[in-house]
Amino acid sequence: MAAHELLLLRHGESLANRAATAAENAGLELVEVDLRDADVPLSPTGEEQAEALGAWLADLPEGERPDAAWSSSYLRARQTVSIALETAGSDVAVRVDERLRDRELGVLDLLTSHGVEARYPEEALRKRWLGKFYYRPPGGESWADLALRIRSLLVDMERPETPGRVLVAGHDAIVMTFLYVCLGMSERELLDFAQTHTVANASITRLTRDGETGPWTLEAFSLAGHLVEAGAPVTLHGGDPDVRPR
Repeated sequence: MAAHELLLLRHGESLANRAATAAENAGLELVEVDLRDADVPLSPTGEEQAEALGAWLADLPEGERPDAAWSSSYLRARQTVSIALETAGSDVAVRVDERLRDRELGVLDLLTSHGVEARYPEEALRKRWLGKFYYRPPGGESWADLALRIRSLLVDMERPETPGRVLVAGHDAIVMTFLYVCLGMSERELLDFAQTHTVANASITRLTRDGETGPWTLEAFSLAGHLVEAGAPVTLHGGDPDVRPR
């Protein structure tokens, strides 16, 4: 059968999430992180959030638990899904897929919004002209590029051997792009939605469809009740700067 339910998981709070929020709040130009984006781990809070997610998965009725798990190749996503499944006592194998990695920001990587304006004013101007959806930083990706990745991945999820209920561990931009592609959003609809909705760390966004080829429906966005129930912090760090609400 093809996938008929997607549980879209944003990774737990990472060390870079904390550093980026602190840098933005302090008006700094640069986020101080000494690791590649792919190698940034969860913070202690992120690990706690992943454990809370695992407890929630363990409490799901047998017929509502994930049949499969796919993860971004980035460490923070792999850690989140690994801790969650281990806590849940699940033996579901995790398929790591680089198409679920975070959006690449190229020359703007590790720069705050203030840093972009100060160091690359021509890029800030070009972004305002093109809009967030089509703007591609030098060496980076646009949201349209992410959509190509997700469309490719969904083709694989249409294969008959794909289990029906899939846990997908990724990033805030990845969750938003799934909504854009699966719900048939326009550029304007996606940007308006992102303006008023934030993907919380370790939250679940649920997409379902009838059968294997029907249209997708958004059943729930950024559910974080499992964190509250477990006493874990709910964090709303902006990851991709173009997903961060303004």
